[in-house]
Amino acid sequence: MEEQPHLKATLNTWQLWGIAVGLVISGEYFGWSYGWASAGTLGFLVTTLLVATMYTTFIFSFTELTTAIPNAGGPFAYAERAFGQFGGYLAGASTLIEFVFAPPAIALAIGAYLNVQFPSLSLKHAAAMAYLLFMAINIIGVRIAASFELLITVLAIVELLVFMGVVAPGFRLSNFMANGWAGQNHFTLSTLQGMFAAVPFAIWFFLAIEGVAMAAEEAERPSRSIPIAYIAGIGTLLALAMGVMVFAGGVGDWRLLANINDPLPQAMKIIVGPSSGWLHMLVWLGLFGLIASLHGIIFGYSRQIFALARSGYLPSLFGKVHPRLGTPYVAILAGGVVGIAAIYSDSWITIGGQSLTANIVTMSVLGALVMYATSMLALFRLRKTEPSMPRPFRARLYPFSPLWTLAGVGVCLASVIYYNLVIAALFVCLLAAGYLLLRLAKRQSA
Repeated sequence: MEEQPHLKATLNTWQLWGIAVGLVISGEYFGWSYGWASAGTLGFLVTTLLVATMYTTFIFSFTELTTAIPNAGGPFAYAERAFGQFGGYLAGASTLIEFVFAPPAIALAIGAYLNVQFPSLSLKHAAAMAYLLFMAINIIGVRIAASFELLITVLAIVELLVFMGVVAPGFRLSNFMANGWAGQNHFTLSTLQGMFAAVPFAIWFFLAIEGVAMAAEEAERPSRSIPIAYIAGIGTLLALAMGVMVFAGGVGDWRLLANINDPLPQAMKIIVGPSSGWLHMLVWLGLFGLIASLHGIIFGYSRQIFALARSGYLPSLFGKVHPRLGTPYVAILAGGVVGIAAIYSDSWITIGGQSLTANIVTMSVLGALVMYATSMLALFRLRKTEPSMPRPFRARLYPFSPLWTLAGVGVCLASVIYYNLVIAALFVCLLAAGYLLLRLAKRQSA
């Protein structure tokens, strides 16, 4: 019997923290300001804080699973162990949708940044080149990829701190609060509706932090390093999200920054003017946050594809590990093909009448929410069916933490589906089609 391929354990705590923050940090640069358009600054602030509590309790609970079952499949491995094939498929496919749909939006944002500096460079060509570059880095080796991710993540954090420092002299609390309840000065029913509509963009601040689970198999000391990386990661991201949102909203009329892909440069432009060296520095350094997330999510989707193939949910070809480099190179290439195809597909722009970025954010969020719910249910199930399973880190405030996460996921999922029926229908169709293909393949191989 052929031995299943495995990934080598080489990652330390700092590298895992870099992956946790780097996966998400592009969410501080773009995407979130769409939440202002529907909820206003104050409405979106409240929405973000509520979503942050959901993510905090999720991390406290999810870390138990990650350390108990350090598998490259992450959520897929937990759900399969708890619920069998269907549970494994639901968690794995949802995670795959989350991680495969997010990179095209980030790559296009990189292309947009480069297009500003080099107008003759095609936005889509630049995005595809970025994809190819970071696919290559991920194939070369996991330690090189993780060290690069840590460096870029630190630079991205420094840049966000520079942004806050530069705009701080122009910050006015009155600017942030003006018409802050969905365009009004007081809370109304329409504000509540706007807050529900803004949920996907609050989630965008934290989306994909769970990707550290896909690196668990490659962690040197998973029982110690993963909890530290997760908890430090969520703390770092929450602090940055609050700082960026509040400072950007207080520099002037926040409505000018809603519904755009580059809120930070535009906010800085209000303070320093369009010709300032600070502004040009921010535009260039803004690439660091986008690069960190693109590079990190390529790492994440490749491990998910690899694990699904290793367990028979995808063709075994996708589970191949490079004999010399030790990386799942076929999985990296496969996800890249899907992402680059999405970049060049004009059809994404018109789905549901929303922009490309908004559609991809919503699709990724749907995948994440289904995976979060499946993982919390797996936690309860495994506590009951395998009480003696070694758990180096036990969920804090159990059962309150997973229950609060499930309640938050339920509210978020309902709001996302209600305001995005077309995208939700497409998401369900993708899950159903994938499961039918899996069942057909299993039947033919039997």
